[in-house]
Amino acid sequence: MKVLVMGATGGSGRAAVRHLLAEGHEVTAFSRTGQGLSAESRLRVLLGDALSAEDVERAVRDQDAVVVTLGIRENPLRVRLFGAAHTADAVRSAGTRHVIAAMHKHGVRRLVVQTSFGVGETREKLKLVDALFIKLLLKPQIADTELQSAEVSASQLDWVLVQPVHLSDDADDALPFASSVGEQRGRKVSRAAVGRFLAEAVRSAEYVHKSVALSAQL
Repeated sequence: MKVLVMGATGGSGRAAVRHLLAEGHEVTAFSRTGQGLSAESRLRVLLGDALSAEDVERAVRDQDAVVVTLGIRENPLRVRLFGAAHTADAVRSAGTRHVIAAMHKHGVRRLVVQTSFGVGETREKLKLVDALFIKLLLKPQIADTELQSAEVSASQLDWVLVQPVHLSDDADDALPFASSVGEQRGRKVSRAAVGRFLAEAVRSAEYVHKSVALSAQL
């Protein structure tokens, strides 16, 4: 398959690229800088801005599936106090909206989107400490992720919403525990493991039209 990864230089995005390539897919890695992406025979690095409908349409054309891992990687406290310095606050919702429009235009069906545990169907499953953390530090980002999730659910595409719990940089890339009813085991999950699941969701029909909570296997 030809698979586009939006936000390919973030931790989960890079992991998704790596696992997709390992599974034999042709991958287009879309980002503003291409930083950290090594040249490989089945990897095309495409520079562009997710907030540009033209850039996104150019990337989506001729793809078989799209993986979205857009987000803000800056310090959450700084972002809460001063706003993001390098990324638009609405990058998740606006970028995903452009992706959906381009997919409809070019007949691409499979859409896999990484959001966050505590959004949408898992909102009521947050532990008190996590709910307070979101309210104090991540409220604007979570609000944008809620918009993103709503756009995806209403898209009429073959979508999967992926909701990892707290992300870590652990090396463990085994498939994480996945639950379509919001169950979680470990409190963390590695970006490497999330990337593996994103790659799996591209070709599997098991979780189509579902929100899937991801946590580490215990």
